[in-house]
Amino acid sequence: MKRLAGLMAAVILLTGTAWAAEPEMETEPVDEDVPESVFDETAIPTTAEGLDIPAPSAILMEKETGTVLFEKNADERLRPASVTKVMTILLIVEAVDSGALKLTDTITCSAYAAGMGGSQVFLEEGEQMPLSEMLKCIVVASANDAAVAVAEHMAGSEQAFAAMMNDRARELGMSNTHFTNCTGLMDDPEHLTTARDIAIMSRELIRHDWIKEYTTIWMDSIRDGEFGLSNTNKLVRYYEGATGLKTGYTSSAGHCLSATAQRDGVEYIAVVLHCDTSADRFESAKTLLSYAFGAYTVVSPQPTEVLPPIPVTLGRADYVQPVLGGEPKLLVRKSDAGALETTVELSEALTAPVEAGSVVGTMTVKLAGETLSETPIIAPDAVARITWWDVMRRMLGMMFCGNE
Repeated sequence: MKRLAGLMAAVILLTGTAWAAEPEMETEPVDEDVPESVFDETAIPTTAEGLDIPAPSAILMEKETGTVLFEKNADERLRPASVTKVMTILLIVEAVDSGALKLTDTITCSAYAAGMGGSQVFLEEGEQMPLSEMLKCIVVASANDAAVAVAEHMAGSEQAFAAMMNDRARELGMSNTHFTNCTGLMDDPEHLTTARDIAIMSRELIRHDWIKEYTTIWMDSIRDGEFGLSNTNKLVRYYEGATGLKTGYTSSAGHCLSATAQRDGVEYIAVVLHCDTSADRFESAKTLLSYAFGAYTVVSPQPTEVLPPIPVTLGRADYVQPVLGGEPKLLVRKSDAGALETTVELSEALTAPVEAGSVVGTMTVKLAGETLSETPIIAPDAVARITWWDVMRRMLGMMFCGNE
């Protein structure tokens, strides 16, 4: 069985087409031809008003700030198909980063997991793989059998894992989402989410940079090269800076995609749902991402002058050197980046004791009179109040050593 499956995958790898072995109504057609012209960026609108995409539901979000640049029916509850696996992958990644799982852990496939339909890597009951290989199968090949095998390893059952998914969704503020499984394979009428909620969980996932080692794979293999994997996300191959993330399709969900891309240190998330064709979803995601890259930039405003030290009365130190209490990041139109106005307000003097982290001023950034951000300026170190003994010691020093 595995040898036959491996031969099938090898043929598909040679043709450059993403494979799937599931029934026609439950997976992306393997013979769908998406022309490279879909990924052309020569005629991208420069304003949100000019965006006209075929996706019925969509959203465009910047990763660092979470700013939404475009939305279209973004809160309509729809079936996400295999884009569901963004949450599955997120829980796996978080478990690895917390130390609860290791990428070298052995995952054993159950009879239930082996019986999953749809996109799969044809795991057999009792077959074992390290988590790293299972994760690659989930991310690249959208393998339902691998997803369920890992879910059972983590939670005992797919149902219990789905409860974990819903708990995490609530923590992230995904208020219109309910998961009933970890794959999105079944067209369960209660398994619903929105473009906005998918963007939220996608943003959380790509905060873990190492997952991009998997999400940017175009072609790979498992079982010592005997079984080929090909990514259904054509952006990974054809779109500059693509970092992922996940495609999905069922007959009722339509063609779905959570797409991420990074250029010049800025990363965006474009989610499109319920598209009529695969070409429509890639065209929609490409248009949104390219619009963002062309029109916007992320800036980190700084004070226009060096912050002066602030004198401290009755302190063991005479001054504190103020610093910014954080690194502000603002998403602005490229045409506005040079028009930002930065002002600083600082306390003229402080009285000890001064606690570390105390707010001693504010840096304000404005654009055309509108306040975009206010960043606290803090005292980085504590300054204790002077004691009577400190006073006496200073007086004695002045008496015997002079006031130099």
